[in-house]
Amino acid sequence: METKSEPNDPSIAITIPCYQEEKTIGRVVSEFRQLLPHAKIIVFDNNCTDRTADVAKAAGATVVREHKQGKGHVVASIFEDVDADIIVMVDGDGTYDASAVHDLLKPILAGDADMTVAARVTDYAGGAFRKFHLFGNQMVCVIINRIFKSSISDIFSGYRAFTRECAQSIPITSRGFDVETELTVQTLYRGLVIKEINAPYGERPTGSFSKLNTIPDGIKVLLRLFLLLRAYKPLTLFGSLALVLATIALVSGFVPLFEILRDGPVLNVAAALFSCFTLLLSFGCLALGLVLSSVNQRLLELERVTIKRMKAANLKIPH
Repeated sequence: METKSEPNDPSIAITIPCYQEEKTIGRVVSEFRQLLPHAKIIVFDNNCTDRTADVAKAAGATVVREHKQGKGHVVASIFEDVDADIIVMVDGDGTYDASAVHDLLKPILAGDADMTVAARVTDYAGGAFRKFHLFGNQMVCVIINRIFKSSISDIFSGYRAFTRECAQSIPITSRGFDVETELTVQTLYRGLVIKEINAPYGERPTGSFSKLNTIPDGIKVLLRLFLLLRAYKPLTLFGSLALVLATIALVSGFVPLFEILRDGPVLNVAAALFSCFTLLLSFGCLALGLVLSSVNQRLLELERVTIKRMKAANLKIPH
């Protein structure tokens, strides 16, 4: 299905991060070229040693070399260098349904979303997800949904679309596959709108191999989530920690407190000292959360004012 481009239509760029995808990249580029003939298709070669770049060029894509290894670096370069009103990002492994791009673009074209995500959790092939990946995806989604009061169902999808403003306002600090977590958290933190569409998710073709390592990359994702919550939801993080510590203090101090109330000697001195120390630590965590949250709010206000003034001056928003 081809789309006609009108003079006032927004410009669209299809960006494809790639590492060793010579088996699939040609088909991916060709499918998007057919679906969106007027879109720019840019393949980001992340130090491939196979024929990924050559195959992509032969299929009609522009190839850009990203020397810093890791998908996070590629996404940062996409947001920094690609000049388009709408940026579509899709992995080059051939597992995503290219025809879903029209559904992905609809909410953005209608002005209803700043970022759209192709959720894979309702329609996927039997071997599409590796062991524990679906569970880990759902676990992280539950944490983020509770904290940000959102309804994300697939946080690790690599098939997304962004408005120019959304892409320019998100600073990318991730290096690897934890970048999808950062994209979601950064967008929710800034009050931007994320909408999901359901899209089929297939298995990798024969000869194509996943670069994900379940345990190491899973640890990186959890660490990234912790760092993001510390930076953008400090009161939630440190407030929760303060509550846990206060509970421990009350439990450990129950017996010494009972001994004091009955006017007897405190026999459990160690428990009393531990309880006092833990309670003080709880107050410290709460105070830290309040201070960091206040600073965070002021920085967010400053960022919004700066972006507003730069838009008025028609300047590019720095990352």
